Amino acid sequence: MSALDNNAKEIAEDAGGEGVATSSPEINQKEQDNRSAGPVILFFIIGLFASLILGWIIFPKLLYSKKKQPIDFNHVLHVAEVEDGCESCHFFREDGTYSGVPKLEQCIDCHEEIQGDSPDEIKFVEEYVSKGREVPWLIYSRQPDCVFFSHAAHVKGAGMDCVTCHGHIGESESLKIYEENRITGYSRDIWGKSIGGFKKNTWDRMKMDDCAECHREKTANIERTDVKTPTNRLIDHLIDVVYPGTSKSGKGGSIQTERDACFVCHK
Repeated sequence: MSALDNNAKEIAEDAGGEGVATSSPEINQKEQDNRSAGPVILFFIIGLFASLILGWIIFPKLLYSKKKQPIDFNHVLHVAEVEDGCESCHFFREDGTYSGVPKLEQCIDCHEEIQGDSPDEIKFVEEYVSKGREVPWLIYSRQPDCVFFSHAAHVKGAGMDCVTCHGHIGESESLKIYEENRITGYSRDIWGKSIGGFKKNTWDRMKMDDCAECHREKTANIERTDVKTPTNRLIDHLIDVVYPGTSKSGKGGSIQTERDACFVCHK
């Protein structure tokens, strides 16, 4: 029995030695892989942070150009002087359309002559009033030409406050810098200060998503019938193409306005 035990022990030792010999290259390969993974992970982390800095800090500064308004307008001063507050300059016409930015004829009554010694007042009278030139104001809220926005529907109909979209501009003593998108030509106030599209206040941006969000909130407690989501509208359209006249179409197509879908706001 002792001879058999010794033979078994020798066989086991030989097998163990071969196992160690065969596993050593594998261990070395794993160690090399672990060492090579370190620089890859480090390079990825550095690239990630560099991309974030480039995309969130450097790119917005390159994307937007900064311009000053032709005249630095003091809202606080004018609101205190006029009778009807904001509506003295920003009013609805008899046909229901909105006046928007005041024209020169609204300013001449008070500024036919220089009032005070402000450089902006002198510039306004000498370069614009006396020459009959309209001030080329840079409009912060100017939307694309295809967008139709009715102030009457929102202010008169829905009773919205101007602050909801325009912020507390009536309390400003000077106009902020106008930031223009070098690609689209529109104000940064449309997209918002955050390049990621985040906002804290309702007036931080004027994107279509903000309009949709407001409409959803205002109509959350209203019973909605025959209002279709974009997916359902697409399915109905496909059915109408394949089987003309079988789908039910009509008003109630827009999830935001419950009216004639996109063409309520986009002309």
